[in-house]
Amino acid sequence: MKAPLFKDIVAAADRIAGVAIETPLLENPLLNEDLGARIFLKPENLQRVGAFKFRGAYNRLVQLTPEERTRGVVAFSSGNHAQGVASAAKILGIEATIVMPSDAPEMKVENTRGYGARVVLYDRATESREDIAAEIAREKGSVVVPAFEDPHIIAGQGTAALEVIRQVGERGAKLDAFLCPVGGGGLASGSGIVLNELSPETKVYGVEPQNFDDLGRSLKSGQRETNEKFSGSVCDALLSPSTGDLTFSILQQRLDGAFSVSDDEALGAVKYAWQKLKLVLEPGGATGLAALLYGKLGVRGMTVAVLLSGGNVDEETFIRALSADMR
Repeated sequence: MKAPLFKDIVAAADRIAGVAIETPLLENPLLNEDLGARIFLKPENLQRVGAFKFRGAYNRLVQLTPEERTRGVVAFSSGNHAQGVASAAKILGIEATIVMPSDAPEMKVENTRGYGARVVLYDRATESREDIAAEIAREKGSVVVPAFEDPHIIAGQGTAALEVIRQVGERGAKLDAFLCPVGGGGLASGSGIVLNELSPETKVYGVEPQNFDDLGRSLKSGQRETNEKFSGSVCDALLSPSTGDLTFSILQQRLDGAFSVSDDEALGAVKYAWQKLKLVLEPGGATGLAALLYGKLGVRGMTVAVLLSGGNVDEETFIRALSADMR
């Protein structure tokens, strides 16, 4: 697979226009004051299905041939890609089967079913979601829609950063840094391509859950590293075993670094977003904000954009977050 080019992201933006939501760019004086910086927030929790994943899913599915559409699609995901594919498939009249971990938040499972998809559950620790999806695809002839290791998916995710650059420009500002969450790396890859093209002076960083920091380790070692565990973080949306060959090849060239945040820091960011920004985020979607709030990157005097990637948080986790110590 070849990496998407900037022009592919522009084309993706045209395809999803009028279907995906162009989410706003927010600025909050309390956050600016707390960090001594100008911070722009891109709330993809306000996107269709509550996460950026709809962008890539729709861009991939809308390009299927009529014959491919009749065979249906199969995807594997812990929740947000699942919902993105299920929603896009419903809009386009395509049958969808989604392979999801049995420990995925119940809300994400039910939402995926609510979009009309068939859900197949598996055990993260003992079963391979890729193998299960491949078997379903063989049986039914379905098209596999990867969560991140696909140029059309990456191009679709990059449209969020494309909007950020235009919206920041409309404010008469220039970015010193851009942060976004990283799981498999599709969003960070697409964002990196856009930022390198339109704002090459901007530093681009990924933010991962602590102990699932394969990207940070990979950037240091120069080769793709894998996480030892597949579960065990509150940031369920980001728990990929590793980046893909394609996404890592892009991230190696396009990113300036990666940070990791603890579960407590991610929960603290969820609480801050609710308390001060009036936004509902899931922990994985708040890792970029957590990196700023907990000093992973010194930003005083800088202008920074943070992509808030999703808001599909279950009730138990949200209550836990609101009880978090934000110190």
